[in-house]
Amino acid sequence: MLQRTTYLKRLEIALGRAPICALLGPRQSGKTTLARLFQQQKQSTFFDLESRQDMQRLQNPELVLGALEGLVVIDEIQVMPVLFNVLRVLVDRPANSARFLILGSASPHVVRNVSESLAGRVEFVELSGFNLDETGATALDDLWVRGGFPPAYLAGSDDDSFAWREGFLRTFLERDIPQLGIGIPAAAMRRFWTMLAHYHGQTWNASELARSLALSDKTVRSYLDILTGTFMVRQLQPWHENLGKRQVKAPKVYLRDSGVLHSLLSLPDRHSLLGHPRVGASWEGFAIEQVFQMVRPAEAYFWATRNGAELDLFFLRGGRRCGVEVKFNEAPKVTRSMRIAIEDLRLDHLWILYPGREAYPVDERITAWPLSQTPGLRSSMDRWR
Repeated sequence: MLQRTTYLKRLEIALGRAPICALLGPRQSGKTTLARLFQQQKQSTFFDLESRQDMQRLQNPELVLGALEGLVVIDEIQVMPVLFNVLRVLVDRPANSARFLILGSASPHVVRNVSESLAGRVEFVELSGFNLDETGATALDDLWVRGGFPPAYLAGSDDDSFAWREGFLRTFLERDIPQLGIGIPAAAMRRFWTMLAHYHGQTWNASELARSLALSDKTVRSYLDILTGTFMVRQLQPWHENLGKRQVKAPKVYLRDSGVLHSLLSLPDRHSLLGHPRVGASWEGFAIEQVFQMVRPAEAYFWATRNGAELDLFFLRGGRRCGVEVKFNEAPKVTRSMRIAIEDLRLDHLWILYPGREAYPVDERITAWPLSQTPGLRSSMDRWR
């Protein structure tokens, strides 16, 4: 198992600032393993709410939890929604000395309950699959092809990884979605998810997808929101400047895990991926997720105009304007679109993420940066502040 020291540090910091830390992420992303690593060498108590015995222990939650000290870990907290209000009462007591780490499969239900019941008392940490900082640069191709879910990435072969991901998709659709109280037939959601994989990296067009699936615009929008709320899909919102240009206003849609994307497109290995027409879009989405995980911008957007100028990623960092463009090209060149983005968005610097090995300047405000070195991108951006 790979060490996840960055996340362990983030949990330590979060629980130093707030009495409750919510560790959220999809099933099989490693939340329970991380929590058990974190609780080592601490005075701690662990509750797994998928265990009947632990459910019995919490029949009177205020009494049981109120008597505990140190770190209290509650896994799969969405199983007992009543605990959100109980935790609010406990952490507001002057004599409380416990810190609570709550784990939940990412869902609108969990986030809503935490936000409403524990406002001002909780800090969120979002756990994604493995990233290049954890796997190392030499594992870039395996991470891209297989995705970041630990069982998929650590599988003994590409075939084993592909089989695990297919089982994950089936379980997610047939068990996890219904457990959230969402009554959508698994076959219908699978068709939508597969169709969405073919639109990966494109601007959202509800009408076009709805016509393809013989559904209403409202229905496909609800499907998209479910996959977004469960951290399967990222909706990247457009940035709007007060410019005299018509700008794109619909979000771009990405499947967050490249391995899941490849499974839905029936691409079991690198050879089949490189021969597929969506290989560039796959690379773009993979690169953008790496930036989100390692740079961790507070808010990030894409930018595009109706005239064809666009930028894959735009965000503010330390008061400066940063742009990221992704190119699946060993020798990326400065394009007219990049220069327009620098001018119109007043970028302080733009980084081109590409599959090469060396970082080098291509212009005064443009740097070509290898995706394999994404763990160092944050430091590079800080040097331009």
